[in-house]
Parts: sequence; structure tokens; C-alpha cells
Amino acid sequence: MRRRVLPGFGISLGYALAYLGLIVLLPLAALAWKASGIGVRELLHLLSTPRTLAALRLSLGGALLAALVNVAAGLLVGWVLVRYRFPGRRLFDALVDLPFALPTAVAGIALTTLYAPNGWLGGWLAPMGIQVAYTPLGAFVAMVFVGFPFVVRTLQPVLASLERDVEEAAESLGARRWQTFFRVILPMLAPPLLTGFALALARAVGEYGSVIFIAGNIPMRSEIVPLLIVQKLEQFDYAGAAALGVVMLLLSFALLVAVALLQRWSRRWAEHAA
Repeated sequence: MRRRVLPGFGISLGYALAYLGLIVLLPLAALAWKASGIGVRELLHLLSTPRTLAALRLSLGGALLAALVNVAAGLLVGWVLVRYRFPGRRLFDALVDLPFALPTAVAGIALTTLYAPNGWLGGWLAPMGIQVAYTPLGAFVAMVFVGFPFVVRTLQPVLASLERDVEEAAESLGARRWQTFFRVILPMLAPPLLTGFALALARAVGEYGSVIFIAGNIPMRSEIVPLLIVQKLEQFDYAGAAALGVVMLLLSFALLVAVALLQRWSRRWAEHAA
């Protein structure tokens, strides 16, 4: 008799599918059903309004740019934490998780206090003509803040598992440091980098609490789509709020699928290069 690795596989699979359906699929199906009541013509009109287009540009464009910045900064921070030993390293490592533990509203208030024209950093930036708080730049800063830990924590275990033998072999063959990094190390880090990018992107797209405090929520300028959804709920326009939610869901899903395909391609490319 063949024994299964996981006892009670059928029951476990049933519980897993039921849990997935109740927690994920059922709410998404309810959202899509509620959005269907708005009609195609009204949906197109809602999406074509200048206010909605401006909010979509800020939410998606800001999240995409913030995820790219987090990939570069997360790679640098993860490399330093894994490859170097210095005083205060454990404290520095713990601070990376601060956006995880900090409530989003508290993070938004802290960032606003820091970057306001009379804040610690905003007071230095204001004389140079740089205003962060109550501008789209403030929303971007908040998106970078909440997505940063995802890249670092995704990269750290992979960096820790990399063997130094490959680097030493490349150096013994005459490769310079930048050649070793870009031709040997970076291809092996491409899959976790794309994973961290996808996580940071998904986190930034749906961020609400920290962004609304520092962005200023000025229509046509620093307003994000989640805020439009909340406003429609306050106006009892549930179908319009659901329609915007479905649009954000579809756009986020398309971005994640594209990142997954890139991740699959990068993994194959890294295996071929190795």
C-alpha cells in the first residue's frame, strides 16, 4: 500500500480549498458582483473622469516607482546586513521591520511630522524649494516606507546562502569586483529581487493609512484611489466604490502576473548562466 507523505491529504486539501474560498475567493466574488451593478457605461464614465485618472496615475505610478527604489535600496541594505559585521548591526536589522510593526496611521503622522515644512527634515528641504508633505512626493515617500522591508527580508536568506566559492573563482580568473557582482551574483539574486519588487508593489498600491496623512489628499494632485473608494463609501455609492476596487484589483493582478513571468524567465536565465 502506498503511503502518502501528508496523512489525510484529501481532508487537508478540502480544508485548504474551503479556507481559500472563504477568505479570498468569496470576498472577491462579492466585490465583482457589487461592481456589476454600476453598468459598463457608468464604469467607463467613472474611469475617464480627470480626478479618477489622476488618482490612478499617482497610486499605480507612485507604487511602481517606489518598488523600483526599494529594490535598489533593499539590495544595498540586505548586502550590508549579511556580508558585514559592525557595531549596532542587530539594532539596524531590527529597524528594518519597523514598518511591519508600526500602524499605518502612526507611520503617516510620523512621516508628516518629519517632512512638514516645519519638521526636522522638511525645515531643511523647504529653503531649497523641496516640499514633501502634502504633495505627490509625500505619497511616494510613504509608499517607499511601507514597502522597503519586503525587499530586504526577501533578499537576506538568499544572500546568506550564497557560497563564496563562485566569487573567489571569478576573482581567480581575473574578474573585477563589478564584473563579479553583475555577472555572477546579480543573476542569482534576480528571482528574489523580483519577488521583493512584487511584494513591495502590491503593498504600495493598496496603502491607505500612511499616505492620506502625508499626501494632503488634494484632488487632481495628491489623491490616491483608496481614498476615492472611501469617499464613495461615505456617499453610499457602494457600486462605484466596488467598481474602483475591481479596477485596482485587475491592474494589480496584471502587474503581479507580469512580475511572475519575469521571475520565471530570470530563474531560467540564472540556471542557464550557472
